[in-house]
Amino acid sequence: MSRQCTLKGNPQKLAGPELKVGDAAPDATLRKDLVSDYKLSEHAGKPRIYSVVPSLDTPVCAIQTKKFNEQAADLTNVNFFTISFDLPVAQKRFCGAENIGDRMMALSDAKLGEFAEKYGTLIPDHRISCRAVFVVGPDDKIAYVEYVPEIAEEPNYDAVIEAAKKVAG
Repeated sequence: MSRQCTLKGNPQKLAGPELKVGDAAPDATLRKDLVSDYKLSEHAGKPRIYSVVPSLDTPVCAIQTKKFNEQAADLTNVNFFTISFDLPVAQKRFCGAENIGDRMMALSDAKLGEFAEKYGTLIPDHRISCRAVFVVGPDDKIAYVEYVPEIAEEPNYDAVIEAAKKVAG
């Protein structure tokens, strides 16, 4: 049976594996700007949250990114990332306009799509990611995973933050 989510009730096929708690967090190469690659393994051994959104230029994605950015101020020993297929210049514009500071790093999957393929968030028909959140512990294993069934809905912020606090000690 193929994996899917919905977008305003319309089924969307997902490609890639369905990661589970306890799985090793895959490494992936993304872009932090138009020319610089960023490997997720640069933060290996540290607690982190990967907040995955379809596009920062949509209301629910903006809300999700801003909420996690607010949480980042309180969880200083957790690294926060927002990941989307938006180009790095669009991510930079959004983060500047919304006062998203240095506590949350925006990473673009637009060039390779490697994160989406390895984390099972790819919607191939639209070349975007579904909405998802991954908490990775200092052991580089997934401590929490949520593939949000309906893209237009927000993730369970409380569960994500609780899992992050547990792995951060």
